[in-house]
This record gives sequence, C-alpha cells and structure tokens, in this order.
Amino acid sequence: MDFTKLRAAALKDGDDEEAVTVNTRALIDKVLARYSGEWTTLRELLQNAADAQASTVIIKFETLPSAQVPLSNTTDKAEVLKHVLLHHTLRRLLVTNDGQPFGVNDWSRLKRIAEGNPDETKIGAFGVGFYSVFADCEEPFVSSGNEAMAFYWKGNSLFTRRLQLPAAEGNPNTSFVLDYRNTTTPMPNLLSICQFLATSLTFVALQNIELWVDDWQILSLKKKAAPSLEVPIARDVETKTKEGLMKVNSMERESVQMDATFMNVVGWKPSIQAAPKPGSYDNAYGTNSADVPSLRSFFSRLTASTSHAQLKTKAMRDEKALQDIVLENLTSTTTANVFLRVTTAVVKTHINANFAAELERATKKPPPKTTKLAILTASYDEIAASAKENPVAKGVDIFASVLPGKKPGGRVFIGFPTHQTTGAGMHLSAPSVIPTVERESIDLNARWVRTWNHEMLRVAGIMARLAFANEMADLSTKIKRATEQNGHGTKVTKDEIAQFMPEALHTLKTFTFGESTPSSQVSQIIEEAFWTAYKKPSIEIYSTRGVLPTTKVRLATEDLSGFVEGIPVVPDDLVDVSFVSKLKEFGLITEITIGDVKQELEAKALTRDQLIQFIGWAGRKAITGDIDGPTINSLMDVAVALTGEVEGSGDIITLGSIKNYLSVSKIPAEVPIPPTTIPFQFTRLSSVNELQALGWEPLEIVPWLRFLIETNANRPVLQSLNSVPFAAQVLLILSRSWDGLSQSSKATVVNLLQPIAVVPTKSGMKKPGEAFFASVKLFDDLPTVTSCPGVKEKFLAAIGVRKTVDLETIFSRLLSPTGEAKQGERPTNSRHMELIKYLASVRDDIPPEDLKRLKATPICPAEAGPKGMEGTQGSARMYKISELFEPKDALRNLGLPILQWAGPPGSYRPGSVEGRFLTFLGIRAFPSVPELIDMMSSEDPALREKSMIYFISNHHINGYASFEVGSSAKSFLPLQGDDKRLVSPAECFTNHECAVLGFSVLKRELHSHANKFGVAMDPPMTECVNRLIAKPPQTKRDAITLFGYFASRLGELGQNSVAKIADTRIVPVMARNQSANGYSNEKAADHKELRHLTPRQCYLGSSSTYADIFDFVDFGNEANAFLLKCGSKNEPTKLELAALACKEPARLLGIMQSPEKYLNLLRTLADDLSMLKKDKVLFKQMKQSQFLLGSVEIPGNKENAKSRRLTGLQSADAEYESDPEDMEDAPIKQWQLALPGQIVVNDDYNGYRLFKSSLICAPEEDKLETFYLALGAQTLGSLVQEDLRLGQPSEKQASAVKLRSHVLERSKLFLHEYSRDNIKHDSRWLEKNLSVQAVSSISLRRSLRGHNLSHTEKRSAAYTNDRHNGYTLFITAGSLDTYQISLALCKILLDRPNQSAYLTFEQFLNLNLYQLRARGYNVERILRAKAAEQRIAEEERRRQLEAEQQQIKEQEELWKQQNQLVPAAAARKQRGESSDKPMPGAFDDDSPENSPKARAKSPPRSRSKGLFSGLKERLGINSSSDEVQDQLQNFLDGPKPQNNHQVDNPPTYDEASTGTVSKTGKGTEQVSSPHAVQQNLLNAIQSSRAHDSSELFSPPSTKAIKEQATYCDATPSQNITFLADATNGTRIFVDKTIASPTAFLAQNVSALNSFAVLLGDVCDIYSLSRKAMHIFYDESGATIAFNQNGSIFCNFRFFAQLHQKKIEAGAPEGKTEAASYWWVVVAHELAHNLVKPHNSEHSFYTENLVANYFPKMMVKGAAYKSQVPNRRAIAGAQEQSLLD
Repeated sequence: MDFTKLRAAALKDGDDEEAVTVNTRALIDKVLARYSGEWTTLRELLQNAADAQASTVIIKFETLPSAQVPLSNTTDKAEVLKHVLLHHTLRRLLVTNDGQPFGVNDWSRLKRIAEGNPDETKIGAFGVGFYSVFADCEEPFVSSGNEAMAFYWKGNSLFTRRLQLPAAEGNPNTSFVLDYRNTTTPMPNLLSICQFLATSLTFVALQNIELWVDDWQILSLKKKAAPSLEVPIARDVETKTKEGLMKVNSMERESVQMDATFMNVVGWKPSIQAAPKPGSYDNAYGTNSADVPSLRSFFSRLTASTSHAQLKTKAMRDEKALQDIVLENLTSTTTANVFLRVTTAVVKTHINANFAAELERATKKPPPKTTKLAILTASYDEIAASAKENPVAKGVDIFASVLPGKKPGGRVFIGFPTHQTTGAGMHLSAPSVIPTVERESIDLNARWVRTWNHEMLRVAGIMARLAFANEMADLSTKIKRATEQNGHGTKVTKDEIAQFMPEALHTLKTFTFGESTPSSQVSQIIEEAFWTAYKKPSIEIYSTRGVLPTTKVRLATEDLSGFVEGIPVVPDDLVDVSFVSKLKEFGLITEITIGDVKQELEAKALTRDQLIQFIGWAGRKAITGDIDGPTINSLMDVAVALTGEVEGSGDIITLGSIKNYLSVSKIPAEVPIPPTTIPFQFTRLSSVNELQALGWEPLEIVPWLRFLIETNANRPVLQSLNSVPFAAQVLLILSRSWDGLSQSSKATVVNLLQPIAVVPTKSGMKKPGEAFFASVKLFDDLPTVTSCPGVKEKFLAAIGVRKTVDLETIFSRLLSPTGEAKQGERPTNSRHMELIKYLASVRDDIPPEDLKRLKATPICPAEAGPKGMEGTQGSARMYKISELFEPKDALRNLGLPILQWAGPPGSYRPGSVEGRFLTFLGIRAFPSVPELIDMMSSEDPALREKSMIYFISNHHINGYASFEVGSSAKSFLPLQGDDKRLVSPAECFTNHECAVLGFSVLKRELHSHANKFGVAMDPPMTECVNRLIAKPPQTKRDAITLFGYFASRLGELGQNSVAKIADTRIVPVMARNQSANGYSNEKAADHKELRHLTPRQCYLGSSSTYADIFDFVDFGNEANAFLLKCGSKNEPTKLELAALACKEPARLLGIMQSPEKYLNLLRTLADDLSMLKKDKVLFKQMKQSQFLLGSVEIPGNKENAKSRRLTGLQSADAEYESDPEDMEDAPIKQWQLALPGQIVVNDDYNGYRLFKSSLICAPEEDKLETFYLALGAQTLGSLVQEDLRLGQPSEKQASAVKLRSHVLERSKLFLHEYSRDNIKHDSRWLEKNLSVQAVSSISLRRSLRGHNLSHTEKRSAAYTNDRHNGYTLFITAGSLDTYQISLALCKILLDRPNQSAYLTFEQFLNLNLYQLRARGYNVERILRAKAAEQRIAEEERRRQLEAEQQQIKEQEELWKQQNQLVPAAAARKQRGESSDKPMPGAFDDDSPENSPKARAKSPPRSRSKGLFSGLKERLGINSSSDEVQDQLQNFLDGPKPQNNHQVDNPPTYDEASTGTVSKTGKGTEQVSSPHAVQQNLLNAIQSSRAHDSSELFSPPSTKAIKEQATYCDATPSQNITFLADATNGTRIFVDKTIASPTAFLAQNVSALNSFAVLLGDVCDIYSLSRKAMHIFYDESGATIAFNQNGSIFCNFRFFAQLHQKKIEAGAPEGKTEAASYWWVVVAHELAHNLVKPHNSEHSFYTENLVANYFPKMMVKGAAYKSQVPNRRAIAGAQEQSLLD
C-alpha cells in the first residue's frame, strides 16, 4: 500500500479539520507534576531564582497546629519546636528571592506549558519545571514586583488572573506562595532538606539560602569565593573536542568556602515517632524514602557476622552520644564549613546552521556560542581544612553530598545535582548540557542532543586533565620546597616521598574514573577525553624522585634501589592503585628495562654493598632467563666497582674483565688469586648457578697454580713458594683437590711442579723428583719429606717424590758376582732371586722409568742343569725376563729357555708375589703360535710331532684360537695320500669331492682339528669357478660329477659368479645337424659333434614343441639345479621367443612346418603383450621385423573371370549366385611373413570384399588383431577412404523423424547387450548428437589408400560426422535397407563393430516389440522409457502453462496502466445510468447470440461462411467437400432455426429453447480486460483431467433437440467401457452394446493409432495434458465429443468416416483438415470447463480459444504440409501392434 498517496488524499479530500485538545488537569497530574526526584519543587524554584540573578533565597514552611495533640503549657523553646515538628502539618510553602522581577515575557511564559526560556545562557529549557508545584499545591500564587498572578481551576482547565499593583504596594522580591492541597502533610526531614540545599548551593548562582519553619530559622547557608587564578594550558594540549564542535579557550581556578549555620534540631531523631493518623499514608517526621528498610538490611540482620555486629554497636553508641548532645539544646546553633576548589573553563562552540537548528527545535533556544563548564574537586589540604572538630557538625553532616569524594561520588550538575554521576572524585557543573525533561539525567538518546552532550562531556575530560596537571604541579612544588628545607638540595629522598604520599594518593584517586551511574557512557566519554587531551602519550605521576612524566618513571618489579637508586620508580604504595593500573593498561608506563639499569651503571661506580647486590640481581635474572647472555655481557662491560670501605676508595674492579669466581671448597679465600677472578667476599651471597649464569667459571687448580708460579717473584716473601709454610699450604690445597682433577689436569700439575723446588725436606726445599718419602730408610742421607702435615702420600708420589732407590745402586750392590764359575756356566746362587723378591715387595713404588729399564735389562739366567735337575745350574748368559719361560716340563720338552729357579720341583708358583711380579715383567707361560708353527715346519720329524701335539692339546688353554693359523704361509700340514709334501692351511681342504677340480685334501686324522689349523672345508667358490671355466667338462659323465659338486654348494654361489658362469660355454651339448632350409637332416643324425654352450643358451629337460628350436639338456636333478641357478630355464620365455621370432622368423616358421603352430606362438606372445611393451628395445625390434603372419587371398580362375565381367555390387551379388560346383575354383588363402605395417586388420568387410586381392590380412581373432595393431598394423577402415555424395534434402522429413525415434528406442535395447568397454557412445549421447535427414540419393565411393583401386555403389543409408552439427544419418526416400542403417549406426555406437553386431542391430530395427519380447529381450524397459518421456512432456506442458500465466499477469499490469481508475464522482454517475450493456467479450449486434427473434425489415445480407471456413482458407485446405465445414459450423453457430428463409444468423440454442432473444443494448461499454479472458481460457484448459474410472455411465436425456444441435449438449444412452491404450497412451472406450470389441480393435488398429496421434497433436497446440484426452466409439448417435467433468471424449466414428481415408491417401491437406476439425471441437469442449450450458458466454470463450491458439495451429498445419509420408511405412504400420 502506498501510504504517501493515501496521506495526500486524506489531507486533500478529508473532512473538516479539528484541533487537538488537551486535558490540562490530566496532563499536569499525570506528567508534569510527577517527578521522580525528591525536592523537585524547591529545585525548580531555586533555579528560577538563579536565572533571575538573585543572591538570596528564603524558604519558609508555614504549619498548622494539630487538632488531636495540643501544645502543652511550656515556655521551653525546644519543647515547642519538637511539638511543631512532630505534630504540626504543612499549610504553605513560601519561597522568596531577591532577583529581578518578572517581565512581560516571564509572566506570559509562566502560564504556557512547554514554552521554555529562550535565553541560551539560562538553564531552563522546557517550560514545564514550574508545574512541579502542582504535586502538592492546587492553586499556586506568584507575586513579583508590581504584579501578581493567581492560578485556579475550572473543571479540568487551568486558568490565571493577573493583578497590577500600585508601585507603593508592590513586592520588591519575587515570591511563590504554594498552599498545600490537604492539611495532613507532615513536616519534612530537616537534615535531608538541609543537605539538599547545601548541595544545590554548590554551583547555582546564589550566595545565601535560608530555611525557616514558621518563625524558626533552621538553616543559613553562605557561599564565598577567593580571587581566581588562571590555569595555564600547555602547548601540546588538544583543546578541541573529538567532533570539533567545542574548544577550551581558557581556564581559571578559585577556592570556594561554604558556611552553614544550623539549629541542632536538624540532627534530632525522635526516639518515638508520632503515629500517623488512621487512614493517612503520610510518613511521620524524620522519615524519608531512604529510611524504608530493604530486603538486604533484613537478611543482613539474620546473617550478620561478629565484626558486622561490632560495627553496628559502635554506630549505635555514636548516634546515641550525638542525640544526647543535640537534646541538651535543640535551638542552639552550630556552624560548619567546607572548602572546595572550582576549576572553570570558557568554552567556545563551533556548530553549523543545520546542527543549531536541530538543537533549537529540541530545546526551543539556540545553542550558546560561549559557555562555561566547571569541575569541583577537594584538594588534600582543603579536605583537611574542612575537617569538623565540633561533634554536632561532625555527626550532622550538612555537606555530605557537597564533597565529591564521598559516596556516590561526583555528580553532574545542571544548575542542580542530577542522578548522573561522573565516576570520579569530582563534581561537574555543565549548565549547557541538555538534560531529560525531568532534569534528573543527561539526554544521551536524541540524535542531535546526544552529539552535543557528548562534546560537552569531552570538554569536561579535557578540563579534568588540565586540572590534574595543575594539581600535580602544585604537589611537585611542595616536594621541592620540602627537600630544600630538609637540607637535601635537589635530591628527593624517601622522607619527602613518604611525607607527601597521602596527598598524591588523594589526587590520583580524585582523577581515577570508575563506572558512572545510571549511564556508564558518561564516565567513559570523560575518561577518553582525559587520557587523549595531550598530543604526547605521557602524563604526570608521583615517583621516588618526585612528580615526573611517565616517560621518565618506571615500574619496579623488584627492589633495585640497592644498586640503581637513581631510576625514578612508582612507589610501592601507588603500584596497586587504579590510576597506575590504567597507566599499565594503556602502556603509558613500563617496567624498569635493562637500558635503564645500564644507563645507571654507566653513570657511577658501585660500592662494595652495591656490587654484592648487583651480582646477586644479575645472577638471578640470568638463571631465570629474564636476561640473555649478550645483555648480561653488556651490563658487565659498563659496571665498575670500588672495593674500599669508604665510598669512592679502594681497588677498582672492572666486571667486564672478570672470568672466574672463587670456589672456597677448592681454593681458600685468603690465598692470592688472579685479577680475572672476582673476590669471594662479593659472591658469598650468590649461588653457584647464578654465578655460572653470568658466564663465570670456577677458578680451577691448574690456572691458579700457574698464576702462583708465574707471579711468585712479585709476591711478598710470606706468600712465596720458597716459604716453607706457604709451600706446605699450596701442597695441601693441591693434595685435597687431587682426586677431583682430570688426568690431563694432573699431568699439567706434575709438569708445573717438576722443575720447582716446592717440596720441604730435611735437606731443604727440593724438587719433587729429588725428594724421598720418610719411609725410605735404605740410606740415611736421603732427602726425605718434612713439614707437610695433611698432604697425601698419593699426591706426593704422583708429583714425583720417590719411594724407592735407583736401580744402579741396587744392581751394583745386590747383583755383584760371588765366587768363581766354570766356563759356560755360572755358579748357582740366588742373588737374582733375592733381587726379584725385593723388587716384588716394592713394586708399587718403583717409578715407571725404572720398570721400563728393569724389563729391558738381562738380569736372570736360564736352566742349564742335567735332565731331571735342570734348576740346579744356570746358564752363563743372562736373559731378559721376557725371553724366559716358566719352569714347566711340557715347555722343557720343546727345548725352550726356562727361568732358573732353585729349589725342589713346584717351588715356583705363578700365583705368588714373585710369580706375579715376574709375570708383570714379561716371563712367558707358553710359546706363541708363530713359534709353534716354526717348530711344526722344522726338518726334525720328532719336533714337528711334539709341537703339533702341544698345539692341539693346549689350543683352548693357551688361547691359540685368537691367532689366525690359516693365514700362515708356512708349509706344516700333511696331506691325505702324500706323506712327503707339507702345505700351508690355505692350500688344503677337508672335502674330498673338491679333488675333482684338482685341490689338495688334508690328512684324514687331522680333519677333526681342521678348524684349529684354519683349514677350510671347501676351496673358495671364486677359485672353483675359475677352474671350471678354464677346464669345462668334456663328457656328460664329467659334467654330471662336476655340476653335482657345484650343486652341493649352491648357497655359496654369488651373483658375480653366477653371471660369470652363465655367459661361459661350459655345458657339453651334441650338435644338431640341419639342412640349409632349417629342417633336420636325418641322414646326418649319426655324425654328431660335441660343442659347449653357455647355461643361458640351454634349457633343462625335454620339449616336444621347442626341441627342434632350442637346446635341451638333462644331467640329473642335482646338476640341473646348478644350471638352473646359472641361467638355464625349463622352457624359453616369451621375450626369448619374441627375440627369436624377430631374428629368425623364416627359420622358425620352417621348423614349425605349420602356419597354425606359428600362429599359436604369436597367440602366446599376444597374451603377454603388456610385458613385451615394457622391453622397449625388443618391442621396437618387433615393430621393424618381418615376423608377423598374414594371409593373402588368391582367387581361382573362374572368380578372376567373374571379376573381369562384374564390377561393384554386381560382382558381390554374383559371388553368392555361383554354383556349388564352383567351389572347386574357390579362392586360396596363402600365409606369408610380413612387416606389421604391411598387414591390415579387417574391420570393414565390404572394403575387404572389394580390395582383398591387394591386402595382407591379419588373422580374424580379437587377440591377434589387438597384437597386430599394437605392433603397427593398420585397420582396413583407416586405409579405405570413403567419399559420400548426397543428393538434395527431401521436402518431407516425416520418415526421418520417425526413423530417428525408432533408432533411439531400439538402440537402448541393442546396447543393453554390450559391456561398457565395447560401447563408444551410449543411447543418451546418441539422443543429443544424432540427427536423421532424408535426401534424394546417396552414393559411396571407396578407394584404397596407396593403390589405384576404387568402387562406387548406391546406398540407402550413410552417416557423416561434423564437428559443429555432430552425427547425421542420411537416408533416401522410399524403401530403406535396414542393414545399411545398422552398418552406419554400429560404427557410431561401438568401438569395434563386427558382422554379428550389424546383423543383430538390423534385427532390432526390423522386429516389433512383441517379436523382440518373444526372443527374450527386455521390452518393458522401453515401455518404462516411454513413460518417462511422457512425464517429461507433461512437465514441459506445465512449464508452458506457468509461462502463459506469467504473461497474463504482465498483460494485466499493462492493462491497468493504460486504463486508469475512474474518479469516484464519475463512478457514482455511471452507476446511476442504465446498465444495459453487453457482457465483456460479448458478440456485436450481428452476432448470432444477439440476433432478435424477428427482423423482417432488416436489409438482406449473405450468410457468412463461418469461422471454420476462414480457418480452412488460411490453413490452405482446398477440399471441395462441405461436410466437415457444415458440421463444424453447426457446432460454432448453434442450432439452425426452422424458418430457413431468414437470412440472418439463427438464434442460439438457448434462445431456441426458451423462445427469447436478447436485445441489443444502447451505448458502448468499455471492453473487458483481455487478460481476464485469457485467464478463463487457461483455466478451461487446466480444468481438464484424466478419466480415471474404468467405466463411464451417462444417463439418458429426453431433450427434444435436433441432431445438429446435439453436438455435446445431450448424450443419449452413452454407456461405454474401457477397451485398450493406443500407442501414445491415449485410452480407448467403446459402447457396451458392441458385439465383439476385440474384432473392432483388430480391424481398426492403424486408424485408432492415427486418431490418437492426431488428438495428441491437438493437445500439444493447447498445452493440454494428453491424459485428459480420450477416444470413444459407438455405432449410432450424433455425439461428436463431450466433456465429462473435465475429461474430453472424441468419437472415433466421426474420424473414421470423415478423415481416415484422406489421411491414408498421404495428402498433407487431409491431415491438416482433420487436425483443424478436431482442434475446433476440442476448443468447444474446453469452453465447457468454464460454462456448462450452450449460451453466448460459451460461444465467446470457444471463439477466444480458437483465436488465441490459432498461431500454434498455423505452425502445426505448416509442419503437416512439409512432411512427405512414406507409403511403405504407412502400409507397414497397419501390421504393427499397439505396443509398437
């Protein structure tokens, strides 16, 4: 609905206008006088006084005495006052101010609701505040100057009367007199109203407020301000607001003092309150809304804890004490004061005209160009000054809401306090902020007002930031002044920081923003402007160095003051406050960084204590990973410390040069240390992990000792290594750490101490190698160690202190000879035994050098005594210990040198001390293997035998297995069968079978010990292979033995050996004798020659197939296994066969002696085609080899003669007409070898038949054909070039269309029999890409590529393939050869079509569905496909109807635009006129329906031929028969009248029946909308339906109507029943009276199908569902068609008599005439879906149906004319069943 037009029409044509009325009393009572806040009336009156520039306001409550409680006789003022407060009620409220008197405009606005003060500098804006007085007052009175105004009511209307007074009687002040509506209002709570007035005075432009109750002055408030000071605005302050509407121009600050003098009664709370009157709902004195108990207080009493109860008890005691003081004198006065700081800003506004206009619309005043905002804070000093000493002033807190630091915090004042808080510890006075109507909140909803208020709040944020900066600047000044006074100069100490900490906390708390209420947006907007006011991201903050910007202040995550006290940080007391938390959140302050620490370290040197703390801090940071290694190094590089006790004195330590720390567990702290080591006193508080995290390593013994040695000369005597005490201390330190040193460190210590005289001895300081242990007492003059308590002997021995005497002395004293010895002998003595015993006792103390010398010196003799007493004498020669053997009999038998050891047998024990020492020196317990091998290879047989027996028996005991005896080249092993020759272990073997290759075999008795001598069982396989290759076997017997030996060692044959043997001629084979042609020569079979072949060339066993081609051998299972391993095979592989076939195809064919055997070979190759393709070299050779077998057909003599006589198809026909006797001269098929490219695969039988004499053809087997094609053979179809020559397209394509449908249908059944692999295109593809066209002629010329051969023949069917048009099947008119059609289509459908496929598809094309079903094919599948096609057609029809529906809607819209609505007046006029108009779409005066009954005098005119006559001419029907025309004209015109002399059209059927004729109306009427007619026609078509019942019964009718008029009006005795379905699914019914329906069906099958197809075409014209169309037949009657509830039935009898013969004649005019006839009949029946009777309306819709669908009928008629029916097809159709 277009509401804009509707509103315009209402304003233009609506009824009389009426003003909106207001019920004034309801408006005031329900809205204006119902404010949510307390003391609203006083607030509005105070605001009026401020707007009138008053300085003093006096508020007076006048009371009425109580009628129930009289005043007692007392003169005590306190008692009287208590009585007044408790029992009096309010009579009047009088508010007087000394401001400017009311002007004319003021009086005028006072009586006008919502007409606010237009002055933008005033707060009042809405003009409704004054009406709050009506909350308690019924008729207020106002007096101001010389005028007064009284308000009074008349009904629900408020009126005023204004009085002009003489100047002498005028009121100098302005007074508001408010008489209370009822007399039951009690006195208000004095404390509440006093606190309200004190808060109101804060920002309002008043100086004094007084509160009176009758004649008692309860309260006097005074406000005074000190001179203001300008607040400087920094340059980097952004004074403009975010939207740019406002700018802070200047700021000033002033201190304000407020004094309150009040009666003590203000704080009085009566213990027993006066009970209210019965039925009264007023609270008693002393109560207000805040006193109502809450659920929280209720539950708190139930769940109060002990601490809560204690606090409550204390509060009750304080309250009782206060009441006691107040009750002493209620009328005495108390004075309290408060000090405030007010910062005021002058703000300039910059708004455009549009914005100003919107604001003025909302507030009824223009926005101010300049305004002021003020923020009120209480500084720390002012709060302290405001502290109340008086207990009454303290308990009765008049200024409770004035100080912003108390709950609920700062508020927003718009003249007076609102409910809106600022969220911070400051009040905001913003008179230009626009409030809501009740003035309790800020308007943040209205669009333009919201933007204005947001900008005002942003100004407040900028002001707060500037005020904060000013406060912090004052604090900074105070700190500097205190620092100077304390004598600290400019350095701020902790004392000053602690002194001013409370003030700093107060300032930060004041400017910390929390959530504001009720709107949280207020604090968010102010806070955003507060933080963004400065362009630089910095703000002042209180730090340990005073007030500094946050860019210079850091957050101390830990206490670093111990070594970097110069970094200003936030004090601990401030870290957790909200203000600092916001600084962290906004990123304005950061923690102390490494850069800060580094800068501080660069500034000055560290003291001792600072150094300790710095090392501890750095170590902890490093170990936790907070500081990485490079950063630690950078800090160490700049850190410098002084080690003196006094600051600035002592040695300098540069931490960047420190590499080590001192581990006192290793090195004491008091010894000298290198300068790169930090002294222990500075690291004593740090852990080892912390020191190592700094990159320092512990000072190790070696560098410390090296430092001591290198700096020994520069140190004092007491710390010199030449000093016995210091040297002993150093040796003690080294001794304690010795066990913990590594071997390299120990060696370094020994090397460092060796040249230094560092060991104290009784002979003085000696080098370690010159000193002896105190236990060495062999000589008294030895320098033994002294003065080294605690030093371990192990350490002294390690550094070289000796425990033994040198060997020279020992040798000279202990081994000197005694007595005379015989020549060649030595006297028996035990001096060498004594030496051994001594040295064994001091073995551990002998230096390594002496041990080496002892081993290399000959000190012992060998046995030289007689047998059995060998040890009694020694040899004259002295031997080294390592040259002698232990005294054992087994060794004596071998003639080895034995150590002389005097004593009885067994006196030498290897396990004794002396035996173990001798073993250490190298005495031998048994001979070595090489020595034994020398013995076993000697010339002495006895020694050889003894040594071999010793070797075998002691092999395990002496561990001879670790020696590889087999690697010895000496000959010492005897052979089997040859006692004279000795060989080495590598030259003999234990397996006697290897002797066949000429190898030596070990003596049989030693076989069990062969592993001890390293003798292998068999010779190396490589050597065996070499000997086999060098001397292959010459006979089969030798081959069996030799190959059998290798077979026993198959597991040892490696790949290299196998490959080597496989290509060597080692297999003896008897040569085959063959003739030159490749066949065996039987005569030469006896003369066989021996030849050797490689194993790869041999095949094992025997083969009847390949024995003549390949060499087969058989040496037994074992030998054959060896040959199989070396490459022989049981039979040739496919690759070998293929290679042989490629290499010697003729020889192979000659050996096989049969083409069939050769073909079998090719078949086996074809089976493994994929494997052959993988061998690319072989496959390429196969493509180029002449090894394929092909056939050439050689014709007989008679056939050659025929071929000369006949050409083309004639020769082919004659070939089959020949006599059976001619088979004697049948063609001969000759096989020959050819290249793959010379052979063709016969895939075109016709081409083969024509060119077979010139072709070499592949065998007609699928497997071989695939094989030949893969090798490069060509298909015959690719060689035969076809040139298709087509005649002109036929004018009539009916046969082509029918054939295409037939082909698509039968292709589904045909392809169903094939697998997907054989199908090239399926039926769906064929349906989309195949077209059929009839042409006059088709000729096909075939030529063979590469040959001058060609044939031309006439065809009845052929196909072409065009990239743009797809596949087209061409057929000739007349008789069709279905085989040729099958030939063409199979090439499209199948990948490899054959003759069987051509014949099968031909059968599918020729047989009907019944015949195919009889042969077992799935015909029902086609029927289902037909059903699916019908569903698709139905869906297409539905879409067409929807398109027509949409077109009708578009026509309707166009019709509405062209024909606008008639104005209402005109419409009423038309309704008053005559409505005798024809119906929409009715016929004209000359229409039959509108003809009068008698028009005798009308001029004569010829009768029209009618609608159908014109249609015939337009459709081109020239039939001379008028039967059809007359019958159809009867249907269109209705019943003919009896008086035939009348020339005009007869009356309609209804007129004839009723005897009435409608008369023509006068005048014209606007035609009906065409879309309405079309919609009715469409509804008529859609209403048609299928006749679902099996029987239809039409009751008989007795209407007396002539036959011409009974077309469908009455159907006498139509009792019909279902018979069958036509080809296209049309249902056929017959009359039940017919004797033989089956005979009728058999006689009229073709005609019924033709009629069904014709009716289907008619349905397509109307887009009518074919299911709605039915056929019926009766033997008599006049019913052509009828409509039974939407189902249309057409009589076959009329079609058979009128149209069947013409259609069978083949003339297109006959089918066009029949279609036109039934097209009009169906239009008539469709009209019955809209109108049942035959009247003018029915005729109207009939003719419109004909007119609307006439173009489609024209197209259908043209299609009929273009079709040339195939007479043969028509004749054949009579023989087909209804299923076809």
